[in-house]
Amino acid sequence: MRILIVGGGGREHALAWKLSQSPQIEKIFCAPGNAGIASVAECVPLQAEEINKLQVFAREKEVHLTVVGPEAPLMKGITDLFVESGQLIFGPAAGGALLEGSKVWAKEFMKNHGVPTADFVVFNKPQKAYRYLEKASYPLVVKADGLAAGKGVVVAEDMNTAQKAVQHIMEEKAFGEAGRRIIIEEFLEGEEVSVFAITDGETVVPFSTAQDHKTILEGDRGPNTGGMGSYSPAPRLISDLEGQVMEKVFVPLIEGFQEESIYYRGVIYGGLMVTSQGIKVLEFNVRFGDPEAQVLIPRLEGDLFPLLYESARGNLANAPENLWSDNFAVCVVMASKGYPGAYEKGKEISGLERAEQMERTVVFHAGTAAQEGKIVTAGGRVLGVTAWDLSLEKALSRVYEATELIGFEGAYYRRDIAYRALK
Repeated sequence: MRILIVGGGGREHALAWKLSQSPQIEKIFCAPGNAGIASVAECVPLQAEEINKLQVFAREKEVHLTVVGPEAPLMKGITDLFVESGQLIFGPAAGGALLEGSKVWAKEFMKNHGVPTADFVVFNKPQKAYRYLEKASYPLVVKADGLAAGKGVVVAEDMNTAQKAVQHIMEEKAFGEAGRRIIIEEFLEGEEVSVFAITDGETVVPFSTAQDHKTILEGDRGPNTGGMGSYSPAPRLISDLEGQVMEKVFVPLIEGFQEESIYYRGVIYGGLMVTSQGIKVLEFNVRFGDPEAQVLIPRLEGDLFPLLYESARGNLANAPENLWSDNFAVCVVMASKGYPGAYEKGKEISGLERAEQMERTVVFHAGTAAQEGKIVTAGGRVLGVTAWDLSLEKALSRVYEATELIGFEGAYYRRDIAYRALK
């Protein structure tokens, strides 16, 4: 089998790393890939959103399955394009991708189909939002409607903070068209956990759980990022809650897709809050999380390929059962100085080989490039150092030992990943 992976970050490196271990796969292409992915796949100089060129490439190379990593090409309709031409692809159509691409659409979909979520109000004019904030209860949450690279959500403790968030998103247009509409929703108290499943539009295969750290600073402080680290499994989602997730989240979601004739074959990624009133959905994503994929995929003991392949074929009921190891996995993201704001690129990275020689350890590349025989930084989130062991404490010790072997100018990483689980 020949596979094309679309994307070039840490998530795509994790997918390529795992798929390269499948006895069914003879060749992996990755567009555009990165310096780390190049060790297990042939990198193709096509960007993830060049969907027409990707479709032609997949046809010319006789690719048997295309796996889409990031959300942007899904929103642009890459799945619709491939399906129309009879090419197999893993990922929902553009209509299903709205589950992540539009928070307004997603919240209204959840409300219409009985998926538990926070109460919310939608605004398309800042003046109406300001008037609402004058009478609102705090804390509350302000969200940009569209894709904002994980930075379009503000938890406001008071009216002044909320007003500034509305101004930043709607009037200053910090996220462009993504901020044309906003949601103001109730603040949910509890513990956050990420749940994952693969579906073919009918059958749902749940994955293990994970938890990530969104903010840049230790103690979950500072601005949001795309993710500074993660761990799996998430101990908060005990067995009785796992049944609730299937019954209250995944089943009504799939039934809603069927009722509205939405083509959805791919990943469902739910960000949940475990509250005193039960589980509630904060948001959905339509692809593997990043860096959650970096801790989920190493814990999968079986072959990942049949799950993706049968999902894309609409035949997931016949896929082999996926088995999860008893290991705990932890990922620590090494970021460039200045991220999530402005940062410099081209900093040489040292120590990669030493870190990768450690047992039960892998370094997933997120923002890297090869330059004159060296590996250099090429993004805000540069590396996802991942390790696993039979206890969370051992996995943490291993991952930080590996992280300390790696260096580049201005490198930053959080030293408290999984601190909530340790409590």
